[in-house]
Amino acid sequence: MLFDFGLVFRQIPKILKYLPVTLEIAVAAMAFSLILGFLVALIKIKRVRVLTPLAGFYVSFTRGTPILVQLYATYYGIPFFLQFCNAKLGTDWNVNGVPPIVFALVALALNDAAYSSEAIRAAIVAVDRGQVEAAHSIGMTTWQTLRRVVIPEALVIALPSLGNAFIGMIKGTSLVFVCAVVDMTAAGRMLAARNFRYFEMYVSLAIIYWVITLVVARLLVVWERRLRRDARGVKGLAPTEGGTRDELDDSTARLTQKV
Repeated sequence: MLFDFGLVFRQIPKILKYLPVTLEIAVAAMAFSLILGFLVALIKIKRVRVLTPLAGFYVSFTRGTPILVQLYATYYGIPFFLQFCNAKLGTDWNVNGVPPIVFALVALALNDAAYSSEAIRAAIVAVDRGQVEAAHSIGMTTWQTLRRVVIPEALVIALPSLGNAFIGMIKGTSLVFVCAVVDMTAAGRMLAARNFRYFEMYVSLAIIYWVITLVVARLLVVWERRLRRDARGVKGLAPTEGGTRDELDDSTARLTQKV
């Protein structure tokens, strides 16, 4: 038989047993990448001395090298770094005891943070300056303004880009087998090695990843619509301890007219 259609669907349940591993890596790596990307975006916006050139180099280097190379670099680089610490700093790190999933998480998070930082930076810059001034005028601190005004507004703007990044992250997990992590792709390769039906296996994987991305994309669309509806309802500002929602709207209107 040249192509076994039945095998394509029979082996899908076997591959799906490793779906939690794929989702765990994607969600954890995305969470870390958002934190790092947010910090890099703030560094670039605030133009912090010394850190701004380093952040620029990090973004340029990460975006200019393949993710597969970064996975290999992480897989061999982390043990090398631990060995260096043991030799030079007198530490006692267990070089061989690092879980393989750590290499995958570090590489994927660092890679995605470089892209997410630019989307986050553009979203923060796009927030209406009048709203920020209105928040400060009613006594909100910088952190309160960032948490209650800037981040909610920027999230609405950056969500489509960040959603695409998360979908790319899910597909990028198919490469973590190079770090000895058994995800869906690695499991499929091992299953195909039993009967040498690699083409059917890759078709099964393609169907699984396609369905996952369709579901995630639909959820992101629903979330984006809800965020936009909430943003229109409160005009981008949330009530705080420093003033009511009406006071925030009035302050924003006055400051916008002055500008």
